[in-house]
Amino acid sequence: MDARDRLEGMRRDVDAELERLLAGGGSRLFEALRYAVLGGGKRFRPLLLISTGEAFGSGRAALLPYACAVELIHSFSLVHDDLPSMDNDDVRRGKPSCHKAFGEGPALLAGDGLLALAFETIARAPQPPGHPERKDAVLREISVAVGVHGMVEGQWMDIGLRPGEAGEGVFTELVRKKTGALIRASAAAGALVAGAPPEGLAAIERYGEAVGLAFQLRDDLADSAPAGSASGLDAVALFGRDGARARLERCVSEAIAALDGGGIASPELRHLARDLRAEGRV
Repeated sequence: MDARDRLEGMRRDVDAELERLLAGGGSRLFEALRYAVLGGGKRFRPLLLISTGEAFGSGRAALLPYACAVELIHSFSLVHDDLPSMDNDDVRRGKPSCHKAFGEGPALLAGDGLLALAFETIARAPQPPGHPERKDAVLREISVAVGVHGMVEGQWMDIGLRPGEAGEGVFTELVRKKTGALIRASAAAGALVAGAPPEGLAAIERYGEAVGLAFQLRDDLADSAPAGSASGLDAVALFGRDGARARLERCVSEAIAALDGGGIASPELRHLARDLRAEGRV
């Protein structure tokens, strides 16, 4: 079985667990939650988390609650980003965005519900036997990534910028917070659950940092009409297509170098990084 097949098996496991978490009866609220999470997305962040945890020796069952939590958080961020008060996007993953399908107020509450459910899922996850500190470390890692020093601050920066106001430095900082923080935390969380040694965790954090930036560069290159964020801050608009591709290639190389430097022999993590070279949304 090659890396692609193993990743597909992980994806199926994540989808099955998300289905279970979002069963919730027939309420309209849970219909909105399922609409936002299921039936779309490639589960990039959960795959990072599981691949990293398994690379350091964890079993998949111990990783699944955290993998589902980061996907719920990612879905929350998309629901809120699409709102008219944010990026004002009417389409998400080829179908009407959550606020177009359910209304703006219900979509806001659905996003809130997904975020709360993510942390409930982490709270209910079993403690790693003999190592309760690992769960605490994962909780801190993900909380920081989501909050005022991560995704929230990144979105705050985004809606506060005007087109043409920022250059490469601001672009990189914004991406590291709004997009990259949860990607980096997903990779680190898998290592923390598995009890990776400090040098391994440091290598995974370097990998996650590079992959987070590469992810956004790939998305910007995939957009046929750039400047889709609230501020219009976009890699192609800033650097041109060749410049954005060159930066993407550099980030992927840095990610692979981080794995090599940390002695992390994971075909799945290498595949997830290298696959970002293709221009298509993840």
